[in-house]
Amino acid sequence: MRMLRWICGHTRMDRVRNDDIRDRLGLAPIEEKFIEDRLRWFGHVQRRPPEAPVHSGILKHDGNMRRGRGRPKLTWEETIRKDLKDWSIPRVLSLDRSAWKAVILVPEP
Repeated sequence: MRMLRWICGHTRMDRVRNDDIRDRLGLAPIEEKFIEDRLRWFGHVQRRPPEAPVHSGILKHDGNMRRGRGRPKLTWEETIRKDLKDWSIPRVLSLDRSAWKAVILVPEP
């Protein structure tokens, strides 16, 4: 963010909001960047062979783990499912490297 402020000619003392700077430079909101990166990683994991540790789920948490109080955090799978549903992207499209970029850049309302 510091570099973007410098490009616009603002400092922190000017008290210009980050959203205003991003709008001025025409950059996407940070939430969309997170979704884009998550879906890119999801496509990478889906293209791996089924015996790969990332694809087979070996890297998941152990079931014997003691959980903390309160509502459990969303798992990675639940977050991906939500992202795919919100952006109305079929799961099969995640395997196509060239197609995901075009879909992510134009979300549906």
